[in-house]
Amino acid sequence: MELVKKIETKLEEAFKGLPEFPKSSKETLAQIWPWMALIAGILQIAAAWALWRLTRVVDAINQIATYYSQYYSTQNVGLSTYDKTVIYLGIIMLIVDAVILLMAFSPLRERSRKGWDLLFLGALINVAYSVVSIFINGRGVSSFIMSLIGSAIGFYLLFQVKEKFNGKKPVAKPSAPAPKAD
Repeated sequence: MELVKKIETKLEEAFKGLPEFPKSSKETLAQIWPWMALIAGILQIAAAWALWRLTRVVDAINQIATYYSQYYSTQNVGLSTYDKTVIYLGIIMLIVDAVILLMAFSPLRERSRKGWDLLFLGALINVAYSVVSIFINGRGVSSFIMSLIGSAIGFYLLFQVKEKFNGKKPVAKPSAPAPKAD
């Protein structure tokens, strides 16, 4: 966790000079952040499951294609062991990130710093996933650059609301008393 704290400090310095959101926008973002984490966690689990199922289908097709390719030309076709390893590593990273996002839901609703820390950790894993995705056949550098841009926006939003996650829920303002009927 020491490394994560160092990265947090460096990134906080990098984002310090950027324009700040108004207080009301920060509050709104802090209120919806738990729900965004929950939805993103569920979607990532679904994506990981879909990718896993896709790898099973591709493996079956690959076995058939390899059989006929070896019979007629003595060459292998399809994904290499390296490609498969990178794809499975990507699926594992999606699952880990999804679990972290789901774990962040309750602490975020309580405005706990733990929730913010989990979001930050998930964002770092997302950056690592974008590095791994460079090596997935067909993804490439443009996908990596787009992921980095998305991550930069995510970190910016995270640092905008960091102060809101200190364990103190906002106190609801008392409504004005109703006028007395005479």
